[in-house]
Amino acid sequence: MFIRLLILASVLMTSAAQAVEVPSPLEQDRGKFRPLIIVARTEVDPTLVTLKQALEDPANRQGFNERNMVLYTIVGISGKRDGKDLEPQSTMSLIRGLKPGMIIDKAKVILIGKDGEKKLEDEGDADLKKLFTTIDALPASEKETQAQADVATPDKASASNKAAKPTKLSKAPKALED
Repeated sequence: MFIRLLILASVLMTSAAQAVEVPSPLEQDRGKFRPLIIVARTEVDPTLVTLKQALEDPANRQGFNERNMVLYTIVGISGKRDGKDLEPQSTMSLIRGLKPGMIIDKAKVILIGKDGEKKLEDEGDADLKKLFTTIDALPASEKETQAQADVATPDKASASNKAAKPTKLSKAPKALED
């Protein structure tokens, strides 16, 4: 009986350790990029196909990059960031954070600013010109977010290099006595 309880406890502890919440991939982009997220049912969704074709044009791609945008696509339950697969936990965390709804008839287009807030949410329309004008019309406070992130990063790196102190070597631990 005791062995069964021990096995059950170890299984519960292992599953609890694996159920750790993975942070949303949007957190790494905050202050640096403007995520454009397309949530679609299938890979052949007209909105997704139209957007991918528009991004193949060099002028559109340059405008996309100049505005510090990054493309996330969620098809079903698989996600990609700029064409590279996301881990399933990261994709699910992204979906939970967006709350796109259970039933999706048309693809959802979500534009998130550098401050992490939704700037545009639309169904079935991924017109790049509309997205670009939305970004260009954003207030200067969001642009300051980028400037602050750029300024803060070099200061932290130089401060950490200056503050590094040599550490003392500790003694080896004693062997346990019975």
